[in-house]
Amino acid sequence: MEYDGILLGMGNPLLDISAVVDQDFLNKYEIKPNNAILAEDKHLPMYDEMAAKPTVEYIAGGATQNSIRVAQWMLPFPGATSYMGSVGKDKFGEEMKKNAQDAGVNVHYYEDETAPTGTCAVCVLDGERSLVANLSAANCYKVDHLKRPENWALVEKAKFYYIAGFFLTVSPESIQLVAEHAAANNKIFSMNLSAPFICEFFRDPQEKALPYMDFVFGNETEARTFSKVHGWEADNVEEIALKISQWPKASGHKRITVITQGADPVVVAEDGKVKLFPVIPLPKEKLVDTNGAGDAFVGGFLSQLVQEKPIAECVRAGCYASNVIIQRSGCTYPEKPDFA
Repeated sequence: MEYDGILLGMGNPLLDISAVVDQDFLNKYEIKPNNAILAEDKHLPMYDEMAAKPTVEYIAGGATQNSIRVAQWMLPFPGATSYMGSVGKDKFGEEMKKNAQDAGVNVHYYEDETAPTGTCAVCVLDGERSLVANLSAANCYKVDHLKRPENWALVEKAKFYYIAGFFLTVSPESIQLVAEHAAANNKIFSMNLSAPFICEFFRDPQEKALPYMDFVFGNETEARTFSKVHGWEADNVEEIALKISQWPKASGHKRITVITQGADPVVVAEDGKVKLFPVIPLPKEKLVDTNGAGDAFVGGFLSQLVQEKPIAECVRAGCYASNVIIQRSGCTYPEKPDFA
């Protein structure tokens, strides 16, 4: 099988500004623990405040880019992954490109000349992360960039696609183009619920893309929000996963829903049935931060999916990858995976 460029991701490339904060900091900026939101004007001063902290770290991030980097790390094939998104023409954009290329990902960024590279404040308190994304240049992605021959060639080469729900806020048109290409060419298209606010405020573009999704990823909070938004009486994650998997399809593949629940088992719904897969237990003292845990799970999962491994093996790889990432700061990993 040809693995070159087999997996393509599209999303919002963000430079993570990660630092340990206290409860007063969260209160000051009205940030809920373990949440993900878009920055408002009131949040803008926090980036400088975090940059001044002695514990601050800068890590190439953005949900989809994290997943693609982890997938590439887990894959024994160089050049198996590609990624598109928008950065600014600045040092953060250059840093991100270098970081991604060092990880073995073939990045084709759109470089916006009007806005700086997007950043994400990763506020870590007691190992739990709260994310505040200032999209900036990431918000400027244009479908014209996707349609350029050298970029559309990446779409045609790939057989698997992954896009986090966050990209629905930026370029739903690009998502539809890729989704329709996947359906027409019998390829696998997957997305993530990504955050409660996506399910609440970007319901229309999410519903438009949903029939094309062969895999839907998410966590228990996002699944419950999705259920509530759609007027389902369900609060049980297994029941919600099943209902999402049975949403009408636009392509010939069945849909598989995969919902993570932190330390609780992973829920997988397919063919009208639900299976639970235990995660790898981790003592609390080994938890460094949960930033990137969900992204890493998806990356690990996709690394086996593109090799056409069984779903149980995909979940096992996802659990392995997220277990590695939560024991480190940010979405980072050792040089080589230890996944047998």
